[in-house]
Amino acid sequence: MDILQELSTSTIVISATVLAATLAFAMGAFFSKNHMPVEGRTILLTGASEGMGRSAATQLAAKGAHLILVARNVGRLEEVLAAVKAAARSPSQRFTYISADISEPGWAEPVLAEAMAWNGGRQLDIIWSVAGMSTPMLWADPEMDAVAALRQNMDVNFFGAAELSRAALREWLAPENGAGRGAEPRHFVFTASVLAWFPILGYAPYNPTKYAVRGLADTLDMELKLYPDNPVKVHVVYPASISSPGMERENRTKPAITMELEAEEPVVSPDEVARRAIAGLERGEPHVAVSFLGNLMRMACLGGGPRNNWVIDTVWSWLLPIIYYFVLWDMYSKIAKWVQRNGQPWRQPGRTGKKE
Repeated sequence: MDILQELSTSTIVISATVLAATLAFAMGAFFSKNHMPVEGRTILLTGASEGMGRSAATQLAAKGAHLILVARNVGRLEEVLAAVKAAARSPSQRFTYISADISEPGWAEPVLAEAMAWNGGRQLDIIWSVAGMSTPMLWADPEMDAVAALRQNMDVNFFGAAELSRAALREWLAPENGAGRGAEPRHFVFTASVLAWFPILGYAPYNPTKYAVRGLADTLDMELKLYPDNPVKVHVVYPASISSPGMERENRTKPAITMELEAEEPVVSPDEVARRAIAGLERGEPHVAVSFLGNLMRMACLGGGPRNNWVIDTVWSWLLPIIYYFVLWDMYSKIAKWVQRNGQPWRQPGRTGKKE
């Protein structure tokens, strides 16, 4: 019996050690490469006037980046401009701002053109769409216009970011802008929410917008494999509750039950969320969950929705990540072979690469 107990204890210790080593390996403990260096690179950042956007701007400036700050409020942009100048690592860094309303159709291309003109006609290296809004309410509340709120949230959270990604990729993927295989990639960063993994009642006008961001980002990640000579990485950051002016605004309409469901969730400062987000981007994570709980939500692929069958769905959720490895390997192989046969899309016969 003692021998069995010792074996059992040894098994537990070994299992725990292997698990810890695996987690450390997965979290990059054995690797030090920075997958998104920013020193000397030019970054455009929307939603830069407050909250996580403002904190990210000052931290990126401290790391040596040149910054183009985008938001609506000129007064706050000027305040942030002064803050990033004070945080700059080097006096050679350059900073500017552009006032724009990202909810307006067609906003992105003129802003990107202005940003590139300021950058001497050179391509931007990193674009981070942080701007967002949330208008919580109960969907069936007769005193609230939830559909109008959804449209407004969708214009800011999804279409604003989608237009920017479209404008950026049309520039980055043009044949004349190819950096070559193996070159330092450009990066487009979306900002979603942990609610894109686990919905909570009261966020009906908000949740669908973040699900849409996640869906677009995952689709673009696959589409970009068509352009090996124009390396671009897509990322999504998934914050939770941030102590920001945006949270103060959303609490004005947030139902009491929603606040109760969120009562145990820690509220994190914009500076800390920005720090964790940047750290995840530097690790090269495509989906950057900025908290332990967010990572659990990310890994629980079923999310917080109802199950068709608790047993069958749960078992398949364990097996599918293994199956998906082979499915994605097959799809990526087909994409690579397609590029070998046909070339990158804009380099096919009859395609000039010029904008429409």
